[in-house]
Amino acid sequence: MKTPHGAVAWNELMTRDIKAAKAFYTETCGWTYDAMTMDSGNHYYVAMAGGRPVAGLMDMTGLPGMTEVPPHWFTYFAVDDVDAAVKQTTAKGGEVIRAPFDVDGIGRIAILKDSGGAAVGMITEASQG
Repeated sequence: MKTPHGAVAWNELMTRDIKAAKAFYTETCGWTYDAMTMDSGNHYYVAMAGGRPVAGLMDMTGLPGMTEVPPHWFTYFAVDDVDAAVKQTTAKGGEVIRAPFDVDGIGRIAILKDSGGAAVGMITEASQG
């Protein structure tokens, strides 16, 4: 089922200690994890609750521009057209951190800063079925 335009589509934890994060959320939330290998060769962990995906966990160690950034949760909002959302963002004083890119089976994603400087992800989800 497609996430409605403007709703939170996904959250992911950016951390430098995946092992500790997985243990914490397993103990506090009962999560289990499915590992995926990314194009970089690093692992991405999809947190599962009740048999459904609820969040992602990613090691931010060595990622460009992330050296001084503390561990954090990062939110992605669903939009009907990520390319149009990028144009609207820049027209309203925001900026592009990472231009739109496609993730097979997931969707088209852009990483932006809103007009106040807060980083946010936007995603047009891939069609299901």
